[in-house]
Amino acid sequence: MLTLCIRYTIDPRRLADFDSYAKSLRSAVERCGGRFVDYYLPTKFAGATDIALGLIDFPTLAAYEQYRDRLASDPDASEAGRRADQAGCILREERSFVSRVTGGRVQAG
Repeated sequence: MLTLCIRYTIDPRRLADFDSYAKSLRSAVERCGGRFVDYYLPTKFAGATDIALGLIDFPTLAAYEQYRDRLASDPDASEAGRRADQAGCILREERSFVSRVTGGRVQAG
């Protein structure tokens, strides 16, 4: 299992817009082949207030590549992206893959 970690730099004044964006992606992510883990907003308790995370699981890298193709043509995903662009809530995105550590061992991807 691979987990796509999307690190967003967001406008902290637009948290509600980003929250709406993240919630609207759930069905598109699942429909296009990803397993929606969740999206996380920053807090004011500690750390940066302009960093949000999105986590999506895939069984293989090939499954992720198929997902990307499907997501690019998904009307709900396109609309969510359009609304986020219009709101200006996302300033930057970085994608990486991470593996879970379970039982003291890293799961192979």
